[in-house]
Amino acid sequence: MDMRKLVGRNFSRLRKQKGFTQEKFAEASGFTQQYISGLENGRRNPTVVTLFELASALGVSHVALVLPDEEFSTLPRAPKPSS
Repeated sequence: MDMRKLVGRNFSRLRKQKGFTQEKFAEASGFTQQYISGLENGRRNPTVVTLFELASALGVSHVALVLPDEEFSTLPRAPKPSS
């Protein structure tokens, strides 16, 4: 699983649910529109502090940005080791 892509998908979904365009979110949060675009496209590797700041600006928990989504849940799971 590529965490950058997962965070980007989650962030994009949450941003849209909150009614923000990339430009409006940039104005409200202090991040640039270019950073937001790179994040949503999985080209950025945000720090823990950045994840917290992004989530705070969205009004959600930082955990919401790293939770597995439907794309991840459709991937085959590794078998559990036998005891």
